[in-house]
Amino acid sequence: MDWLKREGFTIVASRNPKWRRDELILACDVVARNNWKGLYPEDSRIAELSDLLQLLAAYPVEERAATYRNRNRAARKTFDVATHHPGYTKKRTNGGRLDREVLQDFLDRPTEMAQAAHLLREGLKHGTLDPVPLEEDDDDAEDEASAPEGRVLYRRHRTRERNKGLRKKKISAVLKVGGTLACEVCGFDFAAVYGERGEGYIECHHVVPLHEAGEGTIKLSDLALICSNRHRMIHRSAPWPTPPELRAIVQRQATAGGVSLPGPRVATELIAST
Repeated sequence: MDWLKREGFTIVASRNPKWRRDELILACDVVARNNWKGLYPEDSRIAELSDLLQLLAAYPVEERAATYRNRNRAARKTFDVATHHPGYTKKRTNGGRLDREVLQDFLDRPTEMAQAAHLLREGLKHGTLDPVPLEEDDDDAEDEASAPEGRVLYRRHRTRERNKGLRKKKISAVLKVGGTLACEVCGFDFAAVYGERGEGYIECHHVVPLHEAGEGTIKLSDLALICSNRHRMIHRSAPWPTPPELRAIVQRQATAGGVSLPGPRVATELIAST
């Protein structure tokens, strides 16, 4: 395949790739707003959905067939979703596992999923989202694939968490009020364990997911200082637990094993009390 490209040949896909979670969130939202009924290609809402899917660009051009996410394909997907709704009693279309998963997410968390779809839709319309094709060596690939808000919004969420300026401000605020850079979930202190190498190191977690908080100004009280392991566990699957909820899980496990967790004063509480 690569040598054909080097020789100047244009490679065109003969089949369309599978739908990704972000795409299904947009499609499922259209169905939900249509009282869980599929829509036909001539419907203006399908035209809008098809346009949004083109803007989302979940796959590079060379992986798309000529019919990639056109009106017919977009309309067909709405019926794949609609016919798998629990209230549907007739013959179901084939659909796929991810179709059913996203549908169930909309049934379990309708407000959150509608907000995720809204953010995706508005971000694509106004050019404030910059979707990047998934790289095979991306450290967040596994998390992005199962993120409740979809890969694109999850990446925006993680970009917020990795904002060096915000992280520095959070750490400075915690130290200023006498706190320590210990994990707010389990109390792990990198400096205490690794000495000079761990001095000043901690990860910064945005407590409220983007699909719940929406776009807006980030307050330091929205951020929590978390060790790498606990941070990974928070993002592992939906719904994302808050640091106190994850701490309760860790505490139960520790108690069952006869171990007690250290009880650091939570950094967010320290800042909020000043």
